[in-house]
Amino acid sequence: MTLHPLPPGTDGNTRLIRTSLPLLREDPQDCPRGNALRARPFVRQVPERPRRKPVEDFALGPVMRTLDLIEYDGVDPETALRRLHSSTKWHTSHASWAEMAVRNYLTARELSETGRRALGRPATIAVRAQWTAITQTDTPDDRGATRYERTAWGRRYASADGSERELWLLSVNSVKEDRPAAEIAEAAAVTADGVPSRAAFGDIHRPAAGVTARPRQVRVIGVGCGDGEHKVLADWDTDRTAREFARHAKPVLARVVADDRLNPGSGCERCQALSGCSLPPRAAGLLGVPGPPRPRKRRSVSATDLRVHARCPALFHLTRVLHLRSDEPESEPVRRGRAVDDWLNERHRQGSCRGATLPEALAGLSEAEQPTALAMLAQHLLDCPLDGLAPGEAVRVQPRLTAYDPELDVLLIADPDLLYTRSGGWIWRETKTAARRPWEGRELMETYPQLPFAVLLMAAGVPGGDPRRSLIELELLYGDGSGCEEIDPGDPDTQAEARRIIAGLAGPWAVDETYAPTTGDHCAGCEMLLHCAAGRAHLKAR
Repeated sequence: MTLHPLPPGTDGNTRLIRTSLPLLREDPQDCPRGNALRARPFVRQVPERPRRKPVEDFALGPVMRTLDLIEYDGVDPETALRRLHSSTKWHTSHASWAEMAVRNYLTARELSETGRRALGRPATIAVRAQWTAITQTDTPDDRGATRYERTAWGRRYASADGSERELWLLSVNSVKEDRPAAEIAEAAAVTADGVPSRAAFGDIHRPAAGVTARPRQVRVIGVGCGDGEHKVLADWDTDRTAREFARHAKPVLARVVADDRLNPGSGCERCQALSGCSLPPRAAGLLGVPGPPRPRKRRSVSATDLRVHARCPALFHLTRVLHLRSDEPESEPVRRGRAVDDWLNERHRQGSCRGATLPEALAGLSEAEQPTALAMLAQHLLDCPLDGLAPGEAVRVQPRLTAYDPELDVLLIADPDLLYTRSGGWIWRETKTAARRPWEGRELMETYPQLPFAVLLMAAGVPGGDPRRSLIELELLYGDGSGCEEIDPGDPDTQAEARRIIAGLAGPWAVDETYAPTTGDHCAGCEMLLHCAAGRAHLKAR
């Protein structure tokens, strides 16, 4: 991919290609062209899009800021944590979580250093300068680049003599167990080959003070800030590091920076070329609400986001934006629903459920929870929508559907449980597990906002097909029965009701800049209660 000419709606140049670790994951939900553009930081949207965010939307932002004070500036941890709580840059509950995360991280570091000493290895100290692996040429290559920078975001440590280096890769909740070999190999390679550098927006990485001697040994360590667990992902000498890079990372890097395929999804939120891209489909005004009073960075939203925000804006910010999770066990309905969904998704990827044999048990459920979940699956097998589907019809399991509202600068995201064609139209199916029929005395689309969201997306032409033959299905599974409701997305009255429901949910979300907690009975079971002073005070006062 040369990006000549530049994508519509962008300006700049391609002389710098800068890669980061997330690009090596090759997530099927990502857009390959979007990732290739991410690797070209001098290509920018024109006119420049807003970047303002009312509160910090990166979970590890306050964690890194506080650790910088402690490890680089020598600030006492308790003093640094007091500064964390006094800042208005992040939500107060975010600050509470970040304090826990900082303490977890410092404990993990102390345990790691104790382990190093036990092995007779030299102690390590924090390194302020970034490590960047740089390749510079005088003339542009076939991609139009004269400079390549390979980076690895994390926290850096080295022995006093520079013979050993460590890179700590921070995760928000627990240690990532699914990092691909390419990402680990690249993290080790940048740690081994990187030179001290400093970054500035819109500029190349410039030299910075620091030890430039190449280490003999590198370690890559994953750490979960939510639980404090840490794990050594690589502990290699530089010869092995070079071999692992050549085998795993180098081919992936070559693919990523050259891939030109389009696959719209959540990555569109950060893409510089979205305004001029042919995908995703445009859906101006779909949410039916005005934009925020002040420009802000592009956002994405789903029906689940709107539902959670309506329940409690603070919970929305913590779990849907920052992606924080609690260590508290999930409720039985949540575990059961996930187990049922996982089995159905895997079965539907293989085809219909005709002739399927139920498993003896589902993963993640206790012995007492198994009978209800298996009974729900048995109900589905009686009337699987893929049974009898004509040959040649398309079937997509949990596809990501995306539309873009250019007026609000918002991406609309939906993940149907099942999407399949029938006689030229698309059938959008949502499957829900419930202990009892949930819509008694309440309109069905009010109960499940995924349904009016689906109505509006299908009315806007997503995913396409003949709208006269398209349909939305809601499958409800109980331990002692099931039901299937149908909704016609082309019906004018249905569309009007969907617009009313979604506008009612989206209006407060669109303008919210504080994400204040909404207290109530739901606080008792809230997964973020530990970090919500308002919720705890409400429960104490009851």
